[in-house]
Amino acid sequence: MVVEYKDIIKNELKASKFKRTCSCGATHINCMSAKEWMVSQIGVWQFLYEKRDVRDKTKHPATFPISLAKKIVSLFSHEGELVVDPFVGSGTTLVAAQDLNRNSAGFDLNKDYIELCKERLAQQNAFNNCQQIPIEDDARNINQYFSENSISLIWTSPPYSNLLNRKRKNKSRRDRDNEQLDKIEQYSQDERDLGTYSIEKWATAMGEIFEGMLPLLKPKGHCVINVPDFWMDNKRITLHIYLIDEMRKRGYELRNTIIWDRTNIVNNIGIFGWPSNYITMGTTFEYLLDFWKPPKM
Repeated sequence: MVVEYKDIIKNELKASKFKRTCSCGATHINCMSAKEWMVSQIGVWQFLYEKRDVRDKTKHPATFPISLAKKIVSLFSHEGELVVDPFVGSGTTLVAAQDLNRNSAGFDLNKDYIELCKERLAQQNAFNNCQQIPIEDDARNINQYFSENSISLIWTSPPYSNLLNRKRKNKSRRDRDNEQLDKIEQYSQDERDLGTYSIEKWATAMGEIFEGMLPLLKPKGHCVINVPDFWMDNKRITLHIYLIDEMRKRGYELRNTIIWDRTNIVNNIGIFGWPSNYITMGTTFEYLLDFWKPPKM
């Protein structure tokens, strides 16, 4: 009988205990100092990109800074614990976990993105006893890889419904005729890809995926999801409200709403809607929705 690579990974992950390797108190939510904790209570965050970040849209159309991932991982996990990203993309979550001595696994349908994850991890000079594993598989299958109550943190920035699955018109840019004009920056056209779904179908699929992961999450374990709202067909699409409603129906409890203030990293904003239609620029902020698994379920 031929043993598939995925089966080997599944068996290894299910057998792993992912215990803390720090000396923090049993009731501590993380390894942060009091000063770090205090700064993190401010509900509006800004981040900068660094040299290791992927900014090339031909490699991946939608990335977030390593510094953002490190903030989330630091806040909601301990050294040695398990962090899972169900839509790992370019692998930023895994890079952050490697920096912070956390075990982590990231899932993606796109083989090229998994290879990019491996390349980025191989370039690191981190020395720790934790593993960071990119896995080419559907997020719907994550419950096959882990035991119940084994995940300390779920953190991800998922496809934003069909936001990218349309031609770019660059209406908000000063330089409209740039390399992005009329391009579709979508991740794929795979029928399993949530980035090809309508808003309602996307919300239901997200709910199903995270409902499947809920038994794997430790009681009081956090699930943080990065989403924006956006404009489509002259309407405000409140994606974060769709997601909050769906996650609550599936058993998660919303704990915090954090604003990722992106004004320090957004360039070339034009005059969108002037002079007759006032529209706030969705690219200047996004939501970090912090849910947890209630302690009594």
